[in-house]
Amino acid sequence: MSETDHHLKFKAMGCPCEIRLTAPSSSLGEKVLRSSQREALRFERKYSRYRKDSVISRINQAAGRSPVTIDPETHALLEYSGACYEESDGLFDITSGVLRRIWNPNTKSVPQQGEIKRCLDITGWDKVVLESNAVFLKLPDMELDFGGVVKEYAADAIAFQARQKGIHNGYINLGGDIKIIGPQRDGAPWSIGVSNPSRPEEPSATILLDKGAVSTSGCYERFMMINGKRYSHLLNPKTGWPVEGLESVSVSTSKALIAGSLSSIALLKGETEGINFLQSCDVPFFAIDQSGIHHGSSAKLVKA
Repeated sequence: MSETDHHLKFKAMGCPCEIRLTAPSSSLGEKVLRSSQREALRFERKYSRYRKDSVISRINQAAGRSPVTIDPETHALLEYSGACYEESDGLFDITSGVLRRIWNPNTKSVPQQGEIKRCLDITGWDKVVLESNAVFLKLPDMELDFGGVVKEYAADAIAFQARQKGIHNGYINLGGDIKIIGPQRDGAPWSIGVSNPSRPEEPSATILLDKGAVSTSGCYERFMMINGKRYSHLLNPKTGWPVEGLESVSVSTSKALIAGSLSSIALLKGETEGINFLQSCDVPFFAIDQSGIHHGSSAKLVKA
C-alpha cells in the first residue's frame, strides 16, 4: 500500500479548523479525518457556552445554588485552569467571561466603573469550589468559560488519537492552536505562518515545526470600536478593562494547551511584563507589540 495525503477543512468551536495528514492507506486516512472532526465537534457540544445542554452551561446555570457533578475530563480542564490562575497571579481566569456583558461588539460607550465593579464582584477563581467529581460556583450569576483552554486541549487530544491509529505525519489546526502529529512525509518541518496584525493576509513570521505545538493569541482580529478608539476583546480580570501592549503572541511548546496558556498570559500581562514572562519561561516565542516591533527568542522563528 502506498502512502496517501489527506486534507480536511471544517468549522468547530466557533473557528475554522484544518487537518492535514499522511496515511499508510486511503481508507485509514479518510477514517482518521472524519473521526478527528467528530472529536472536535464533541468538544464543542460538551463545552460551548452557547449550547444550553453543554457541561459549561449546566455549571453556570447552577451558580450560587448547587454543585454540579463532572467527569474526569472536565475536572482535568478545571484543575489546569486553576493552576494557570495561580501561575499568572490571577490574570488567567476562566470566570472573567462575565465582563463580556459590558464589553462586547455591541458596546457603544465605555462602561461606567460601577458596571465594571459589579462584574468584578462575581469574577475570581477563588470563588470556585472544585472537588474530584463536582464543581460549585459560589455566587449567583458567576460563569465559567473554557474559551482559553478547550481548543488547545482538543488539538492535543486529536493528534494523540491520530498517532494511536497509525498516523505519523500531519498536524491539527483548531483556529490557530496547532498540534503537530509528525513532520511532512519527506521529513521536512511544517511551515506555519504568523499573521501580520496590520495586514492579516500577510505573514510576519514563519514557524518551522516537525513536532510539538504552537499557539497564537492576538488582539488584532477581535476588537471593539468605541468612540473611534479600538479596544481589545481580551479583558483583564483584575481591572475589568481591555488589555493593551501586545498585538500578537505565538508560543511553541510540547503541547498546544501549554502554548495557548502562555501566549494568553503574556497578552494579559502587557508588553514589558509579557515579554519578560515569556523569556522567564524559556520557550520559543514570537511577539508583536502595538508599535509593530517584533520580539522573539528562537531560531525556529524566521521572519518572512
